[in-house]
Amino acid sequence: MNKSLNMIGLCMKAGKLKSGEFSVEQSVKSGDAFLVIIAEDASDNTKKKFTNMCNYRHLPFHIIFSKEELGRSIGKEYRATLCINDENFAHSIEKTWR
Repeated sequence: MNKSLNMIGLCMKAGKLKSGEFSVEQSVKSGDAFLVIIAEDASDNTKKKFTNMCNYRHLPFHIIFSKEELGRSIGKEYRATLCINDENFAHSIEKTWR
């Protein structure tokens, strides 16, 4: 799991990641997102909103890590949602979970 958090941090440094509910929602709706990550301890409304949004658009998503872990991996405080806006990064991160 540490490897995937490191990949998420690398993705942030490359400028291929959006975080926060509003930014992630905009990326998903505009078709820029390739992978959505939702924190396990996010609110039920947040989980439902993003799982429905991703299912509707056939976009892969994972409910994994805590808000603190996601935030720390990108150098911020707490983040409930992240999206990866690069196809290669998205596939690399998903491979670390298999």
